[in-house]
Amino acid sequence: MAKPNFVFILIDDLGWMDLGCYGSSFYETPNLDRLAGEGMRFTDAYAACPVCSPTRASILSGKYPATVQVTNYIPGAAKGRLLSAPYLHYLPLEEKTLAAALRDAGYATWHVGKWHLGKRPYWPRHHGFDVNVGGWSAGAPRSYFSPYNNPMLPDGPDGECLPDRLTDEAIKLIKGSGGKPFFLNLWYYLVHNPIQAKAEKLAKYQAKATALGLEAKDPFEEGEHFPCEHKKDKRVIRRLFQSDPGYAGMVESLDDNIARLLAALEEAGVADNTVIVFTSDNGGLATSEGSPTCNAPLAEGKGWMYEGGTREPLMVKWPGVTRPGSVCGVPVTSPDFYPTFLEIAGLEPLPRQHTDGVSIAGLLRGEAGLEREAIFWHYPHYGNQGGTPGCSVRSGDFKLIEFFEDRHVELYNLREDIGEDRDLSAAEPDRTQRLRAMLHDWLERVGAKIPQPNPDYVPPQGQ
Repeated sequence: MAKPNFVFILIDDLGWMDLGCYGSSFYETPNLDRLAGEGMRFTDAYAACPVCSPTRASILSGKYPATVQVTNYIPGAAKGRLLSAPYLHYLPLEEKTLAAALRDAGYATWHVGKWHLGKRPYWPRHHGFDVNVGGWSAGAPRSYFSPYNNPMLPDGPDGECLPDRLTDEAIKLIKGSGGKPFFLNLWYYLVHNPIQAKAEKLAKYQAKATALGLEAKDPFEEGEHFPCEHKKDKRVIRRLFQSDPGYAGMVESLDDNIARLLAALEEAGVADNTVIVFTSDNGGLATSEGSPTCNAPLAEGKGWMYEGGTREPLMVKWPGVTRPGSVCGVPVTSPDFYPTFLEIAGLEPLPRQHTDGVSIAGLLRGEAGLEREAIFWHYPHYGNQGGTPGCSVRSGDFKLIEFFEDRHVELYNLREDIGEDRDLSAAEPDRTQRLRAMLHDWLERVGAKIPQPNPDYVPPQGQ
């Protein structure tokens, strides 16, 4: 039997509630909803970090960000009460990436889109990819319309739209595969800032917001001062509901391009032997930089240790294996993709490489559960969104977060309290102690870097 192809679609900053099949009533995503209906939709899938570069490193290495030592978006280094913990500003060349493992097994390996895992020589061609279209050190496009000023993507005609162009490039690769099995790593820049929708889509959602009466409501709530030094005189601005026409237009453009990609797989005659994974690198941007989306009922968003920062949409279509329309509530995380792809491809695992990942191929076959006690996060940094440095663990239905500024902990039962409204740490001291010990053991085992006090910190006036 022919080896299966893989298409890994990673979206930038897409929130858990940003698709119709996950509950959005403002954004329109009929093609992604159809993809969910043709495969398995995960309700408790997680990014390995609430910001982008660490999650990307985790996917390709099969390791947690703390293990691979890429724990912040590159080259972030904000300070607050604490200094930024040290981390690598690149994905080490010593890592045998998922792409390299598949290439060794005879796969054509293509990267299309955002990279953001270091400057040269740490770009895709040095990490197992035969082809790199659009991937370089930048974490966001200078514009979603040509000219792009991207050294790995020649400019198109003025006004050409970046997601359309990346999809065109991906389709060319699929059509030219020549029957060789392929791994298409399609990492769109959407829906990261800048918020730039096509004019017709912007007009559509402006009209929709008006028709729903959303324009008459204030979508924002002003909160506390930012904890990071470079924004300490500004306040967190939380979006209360989804209503931004520009962001909605970008989500629909994404959905349009997924339809084009799926059609291309059908036209090339490879759809029935192609595994498709669709997910996001961190939660939706809900508390700063324009706060274009809302993750409710999840708490907060990108840059935070709460669910809005890390819980992601995830759909997987494995033709002939995943039951169409199936839903899985088992927690899974970014390092799991590496061993999963190897198992699906019939390849031997590489346990010294994907040390933190667990294959979820059994879940995709409809088997129950994983042999894993817990999953972990470590984000010892201040981002730009209002969150503070912390670490966390989820075991079963319970999640414990420890915040490094004062080392306090919070405990939540996510099955009963998805919004993390009721801290159970005082009410359940035994469980809190057990999970905290588990978290500390893991931090020590992986050599996690802990942020140190900032001796020059000056709190905002009035605090």
